[in-house]
Amino acid sequence: MTRPRKKPGAKRRRQLEQKRRLIALGFDEEAANKLNPKEIRDKVKYPKQVEKELAAEKS
Repeated sequence: MTRPRKKPGAKRRRQLEQKRRLIALGFDEEAANKLNPKEIRDKVKYPKQVEKELAAEKS
């Protein structure tokens, strides 16, 4: 058997879900649109760090 190939539609869906999760954390949508997919993944990986960044920006 061969391993199934990754599909580009599934990748786009995953990236969109990750961007939505980041925005749900309180991240600005315009700023999220400027990030590349790797940066979005890194931020979604550590949500508490994103909350700290947002709190530091507000104060």
